[in-house]
Amino acid sequence: MNARDEGLSDLPELVVSDGVATVTLRRPRVLNRLQAEDVIRLREIWAEVERDPSVRVLVLTGTGRAFSSGYDLDELGERSGAIAPGARSGRPLPDFPAMTLELENLRVPTVCRLNGPVYGGATDLALSCDFRVGRSDSEMFMPASRLGLHYYTEGLIRWSHRLGTNAARRLFLTSTTIKADEMHRIGYLTDVVAPEALDETVDALVRTLAAQAPLAVAGMKRSLNQIARGELDVAASDARHRASLASEDLREGMSAWQERRAPVFKGR
Repeated sequence: MNARDEGLSDLPELVVSDGVATVTLRRPRVLNRLQAEDVIRLREIWAEVERDPSVRVLVLTGTGRAFSSGYDLDELGERSGAIAPGARSGRPLPDFPAMTLELENLRVPTVCRLNGPVYGGATDLALSCDFRVGRSDSEMFMPASRLGLHYYTEGLIRWSHRLGTNAARRLFLTSTTIKADEMHRIGYLTDVVAPEALDETVDALVRTLAAQAPLAVAGMKRSLNQIARGELDVAASDARHRASLASEDLREGMSAWQERRAPVFKGR
């Protein structure tokens, strides 16, 4: 069955439970290849998560033996403008760069559970998350230069500030495939684990993130993203710091510290 014939049931799925939003790519027969409809749905999911105050952490993962093989090259070739805003035959075209930036800027910390290899545009989807936990048999490949594609600017910026320009040059300009250890060395993977330890490691990280004060996490995440891009709004960052000094969460955190118990944060 062709990927574009698979139907709505194969769109990315959102499940929210106990403060954790889990987003799953669901096209395993084509290694979770991304299509226009998936990009549109992911943007809807990010908006849903942003509006839901109960969500403390987001986990992004795939089904089957790969995280994702990237954007559908057949569709990209047919449309030539598939990763830019616009419309064709009444159907909106996806804005892939906007989707990744919205993921990067979510207020909650985000974890990419790399259940296998990651290729093409999916490498930037994963890189838009705050943390990437990958199996020891993972690999990655960015084929833009081999295809003759100048990658979108948002992706080039993200790769440069998160991995450094030397790693970005190597991967973009040579189309080299690298394995999990090298992915970890350049900072693409924050953790490399044996396949059987993937779930345990991700779950432990999620529990740690969910236990932190949500307003402080959201504010510091925003400032850190801006610092990385050289776009820090100092006044706004200082205002978030001052607001935290008067927050209920700070009072709860200090009380819990003194009483040697786990804090119960309410996000206010």
